[in-house]
Amino acid sequence: MLPASACAAAPERPPELLAAYAAHLAASGRGHTGSVRAARAFLARWPRPEAWATLPLSDRLATGSQTVPFVMFLMVSGRLSPGYDFLVARKLTSIWREVPGSAIESDVHRYMGAARLLGFSERMARDSASQVVVRLLIETGRGLDALATADLDRLAAACEARERRTTKGWWHYRMALGTAERVLFHLGVLGASPSPRGLRRSFPQRMAGVVPAIGASLAAYLERKRATCVPRTVSSLATRLAHFGRFLAAIDPDLVSLAQLDRRRHIEPWLVALTDLVSTTSGMPISVADRARRVYAVAGLLTEITEWGWEEAPARRLLFRSDIPRLPRPLPRYLPPDADRRLGEALAASPARLAADAMLLARACGLRIGELLDLELDCVHEVRSQGSWLKVPLGKLDTERMVPLDPETVELVDRIVATRSPGRPLPHPRTGRPVDFLFTHHGRRLSQHVLREELARAADVAGIGHVTPHALRHTYATALVNAGVSLQALMALLGHVSAEMSLRYGRLFDTTVRSEYERALGLAKSRLGTIPTGRTSLPLPGDGDWRALPAVKTVLAGGFCVRAAAQGACPYANICEHCPSFHVGTAHLTVLAAQRTDASALAADAEARGWGSEAERHRRLVARLDALITEADAG
Repeated sequence: MLPASACAAAPERPPELLAAYAAHLAASGRGHTGSVRAARAFLARWPRPEAWATLPLSDRLATGSQTVPFVMFLMVSGRLSPGYDFLVARKLTSIWREVPGSAIESDVHRYMGAARLLGFSERMARDSASQVVVRLLIETGRGLDALATADLDRLAAACEARERRTTKGWWHYRMALGTAERVLFHLGVLGASPSPRGLRRSFPQRMAGVVPAIGASLAAYLERKRATCVPRTVSSLATRLAHFGRFLAAIDPDLVSLAQLDRRRHIEPWLVALTDLVSTTSGMPISVADRARRVYAVAGLLTEITEWGWEEAPARRLLFRSDIPRLPRPLPRYLPPDADRRLGEALAASPARLAADAMLLARACGLRIGELLDLELDCVHEVRSQGSWLKVPLGKLDTERMVPLDPETVELVDRIVATRSPGRPLPHPRTGRPVDFLFTHHGRRLSQHVLREELARAADVAGIGHVTPHALRHTYATALVNAGVSLQALMALLGHVSAEMSLRYGRLFDTTVRSEYERALGLAKSRLGTIPTGRTSLPLPGDGDWRALPAVKTVLAGGFCVRAAAQGACPYANICEHCPSFHVGTAHLTVLAAQRTDASALAADAEARGWGSEAERHRRLVARLDALITEADAG
């Protein structure tokens, strides 16, 4: 609330202002002789401080350093609005010394408390408070609850004007504005959920490098698609169509309408160029699936504008089914049990609890990443005599489903609820209705980028290479197939609408194929006759020591395994020794000690050959054997 003197009809006279300033200095324990003298000189020149605010920016910035404390006092006490241009040009380094006891103190403390409640660090809360909220309170002369989105827009416009004037970027202001908008939204000050400021470009802006007339047609098409597609789909279309438009501008700059497109002059060269297109992210050629998506995007554009009767529509069909690259049909990429276990351990030990627990929940329930982020706070349902179930919302296939939960997964969800940041419901990106999402951080939904980064970090710690979120879903489904789950149950758990989608997992470990293989192998062995006596294994080079072979080697309790280096280590190597159900007794000490000796030698051998991951695998086995030997001794 502003002081009564600031709200009175008659402006304060210089003596009254000087007296208020002296009291302010005394309350803060500062000496005031020189400061009061500078304030007196300021008021002698501008008896009404608001007259100073009308000066050109250069004159306001030229205010002497001794006068700055008086100007700060006038601002925080609600007696002076210096203009947003001054506020973003001047570093208010002493603002936290001026806030205590001022008219804005209670509003600033309330804002800081809300920012901490949303999970922002003390530094982020202070930065957004000083860079945004304090400046808004000063310039508007209103309280926190009276601020509006238009006020933040004016501050952002002043930052952009400063960038044009000085070429200094305003990245830190943009970040602070985003934080402030989120906090003010959850305080109930702003009515609409904020969107990234200055990061989203319009469709015409995204058509940079495209011939203007064609760019306008592509932008109009994208605007129309917003009526029937989700924003993410339209954004992906914009990326692909912009590339197509820039290609046309490069090979035929005189082309000014899509109606002039020609199959041989434009479409076929573009299809050929796609085969050599390199991703700007990875630096590698784009995948066949990405090429197909680009062809589908352009084909959809040309088909739909023809159906809609647009003047820009070509006179004949230009793209055909044979133009779409044939997609490979790989089997689902799942994590082997040992890699799955190590990844889970890395996620469980992660300091980024919310993102790590999100990935653990995706693995425990087989969720797509979009389904995961769309989960709502009340997603767990208790059914009498049926246990706990997770309600998975509409996702990729527009279907909802219920997934049974075990007690450990219920505890995981409880931990997520305790970790997430509270706040007002956020609009659902699909429907716009307010929703309490399960995964919220800093007052907004967790992003896919954050989840992918955390998964990549955990996979690196686990030493298992690159892992995608969808690989966790494949691992979940593969484990179910190996456990003998029926096709109907698998479809229900994964949310598949056709049996063909679920049968892909059945082809991984087809029991019929296995039984036929074993029957045929048994028949073949019976026709080979008796096994010859004498030598039963291939001769080893040198002195016959298998540990010296230049191969990937695994020591087993009852023997050893030798594989070609190109094959890599077996994912099931030493899996029993690491299993929690594996127990030993004193009778096994001799075998375990011999196995440990061999494992140590293999670790040294792998290290000498430069096989870092192989050496680490053997060292983990040595550590596990040490624990087992200790367990046997204790027993």
